[in-house]
Amino acid sequence: MVKYNPDIHHRRSIRLKGYDYTKAGWYFITVCTKNRENLFSNIENGKLILNELGKIARNEWLMTAVIRKNVELDEYLIMPDHIHGIIHIVDEDSKGTASCAPTVPSQTEQFGKPVPNSIPTIIRSYKSAVTRHINISRQTPGVPVWQRNYYEHIIRDEPELNRVRKYIIENPLKWLDNKYNADQF
Repeated sequence: MVKYNPDIHHRRSIRLKGYDYTKAGWYFITVCTKNRENLFSNIENGKLILNELGKIARNEWLMTAVIRKNVELDEYLIMPDHIHGIIHIVDEDSKGTASCAPTVPSQTEQFGKPVPNSIPTIIRSYKSAVTRHINISRQTPGVPVWQRNYYEHIIRDEPELNRVRKYIIENPLKWLDNKYNADQF
């Protein structure tokens, strides 16, 4: 067995170095299920049909804005094996789109030390709530629902925001065109 060495063994961060993820702005998020398992919905004739687990994922997504006054949700979609969503972190000065200029983080995100109202903390809380409710529903305590990480992208301007919205809306139409997905049905 190889002994753990923190200088060698570490998870690479997918986040933009030096960026404050509590900063007001628009963020495109994708979270995938563990092993890309089709848990949440079916797509029939290009339309999504949520199942019970998909409704849990949707309800928890919507709760994100209810329990966090600094969050507004934009376009989102619960696909069979992932969720796409746009999160808008707001403050008094955040009317319109945000820049992505790195700022000095108010607090540095570290393992075991969540930063309140940051994108990593919001997503961690979402994944945890969905997992808890799904495992209660399936009577499978402790079973992972999600992949370990998630994809995030800082949306820099309004044209990009509109492209991301379009991508999310059109995602079900592309589902069966993807050979990987078509083989699953």
